[in-house]
Amino acid sequence: YQLHIKSFFDSNNDGIGDFAGLISKLDYIAELGVNTLWLLPFYPSPRRDDGYDIAEYKAVHPDYGSMADARRFIAEAHKRGLRVITELVINHTSDQHPWFQRARHAKRGSKAREFYVWSDDDQKYDGTRIIFLDTEKSNWTWDPVAGQYFWHRFYSHQPDLNFDNPQVLKAVIGVMRFWLDLGVDGLRLDAIPYLIERDGTNNENLAETHDVLKAIRAEIDANYPDRMLLAEANQWPEDTRPYFGEGDGDECHMAFHFPLMPRMYMALAMEDRFPITDILRQTPEIPANCQWAIFLRNHDELTLEMVTDRERDYLWNYYAEDRRARINLGIRRRLAPLLQRDRRRIELLTSLLLSMPGTPTLYYGDELGMGDNIYLGDRDGVRTPMQWSPDRNGGFSRADPQRLVLPPIMDPLYGYQTVNVEAQSHDPHSLLNWTRRMLAVRKQQKAFGRGSLRTLTPSNRRILAYIREYTDADGNTEVILCVANVSRAAQAAELELSQYADKVPVEMLGGSAFPPIGQLPFLLTLPPYAFYWFLLASRDRM
Repeated sequence: YQLHIKSFFDSNNDGIGDFAGLISKLDYIAELGVNTLWLLPFYPSPRRDDGYDIAEYKAVHPDYGSMADARRFIAEAHKRGLRVITELVINHTSDQHPWFQRARHAKRGSKAREFYVWSDDDQKYDGTRIIFLDTEKSNWTWDPVAGQYFWHRFYSHQPDLNFDNPQVLKAVIGVMRFWLDLGVDGLRLDAIPYLIERDGTNNENLAETHDVLKAIRAEIDANYPDRMLLAEANQWPEDTRPYFGEGDGDECHMAFHFPLMPRMYMALAMEDRFPITDILRQTPEIPANCQWAIFLRNHDELTLEMVTDRERDYLWNYYAEDRRARINLGIRRRLAPLLQRDRRRIELLTSLLLSMPGTPTLYYGDELGMGDNIYLGDRDGVRTPMQWSPDRNGGFSRADPQRLVLPPIMDPLYGYQTVNVEAQSHDPHSLLNWTRRMLAVRKQQKAFGRGSLRTLTPSNRRILAYIREYTDADGNTEVILCVANVSRAAQAAELELSQYADKVPVEMLGGSAFPPIGQLPFLLTLPPYAFYWFLLASRDRM
């Protein structure tokens, strides 16, 4: 469950969410059925990039509370069986960070200056793409104090650290140890494909980057064997695979599967399973001790970097007809507005999220069908306050509305008077309670989290069908059949399941037994945007 402290709950009514507010809502998160919390950056920062421009790694932004509050939060989360993942932003810092201020005043060639990447001109590394095309014209920015240009892959106020300087890696490991000693269970490594620069390359996925990650992982294995590293590498599956490490997985324990996400939306737009089955076919095997992290939405734009130009135009035209919804190479919208409040499509995509290989990540508010505000700057439109009740400010804060960190959603379709936790908690058929039930069902089967996936190929391409299978140490096997209709019209499909003859498909959400599987193709009909999860059970257990 991914959330931003500033937007979750405000305990002291200053208009900004805080650790004390988050602690007071931990029961809600635990009752939802998730087991891990991923917090966006909460460190001291000018917040020109919403906290990813870190000015001090070993402290808490005073708006969010104190270090004592952070410690109490970690303890309270653990008390409820929730693990905690925080951000380790190691590619860059804020230009306000003491390291950078020291570097720009230090002598050229000194260890302090070489904490960052400098050049006398802005022509070096000219084969490198610019990530934020909307705002940045170059990856170099002139610093008048240093009298040199500094390198940045992101915004011009975020200079990149220089991992060719051993002191940088030493400092980063010190930061990592600080938070792991505090009790944090995992660290999300932000923007790791860009750690190293070499002339004549595109400065992504360089071999030396993996040397840095192996050193970080070695520190984890030696001193924190029960903690994990989550890689943010917005790359093709074959380019992401090395971030798990070779052989037995000696780099990151987990990595986001970025290319899968836009193809789930593409399948619905095209009413064709091919985008999903194609990217699954391209996804390589990963070490047994590693896992993918999958998602539908998060705090950033719905990135369309991992699609072709033609596919990007198609998705923009389908999901972001209003050009204000487009930013960089993506779409700044939440899940419900993307799907025009169509409950069937929201449920269908969530069913895919929860049944695909990997660990699903839920973005705060999406369990309610929260809306967004594309009139806010940057990506703030998807980071608005959590909607707890129909009360003032959606129950997020008692502060005057103009003091809030971001304005709450107030339109008639998605406003907090309509969409909120209080109302949906009392409605047994709400999206919130449906999500809770789905998470409870998913938790009962290890095949979803750890099983293999095999796609079926019915002649009707509007039907996506796949088998999840898991065998435990005792030789017990779970087999789950997942079937989804990605079309707006009712569909029929014949599935080749003869190897499971005499098994009885039991629909997992309602417990209904379907006719036994025989030697002939298994016929299923599905309403528009419908899905089934079947547990294939033996007849003698029925």
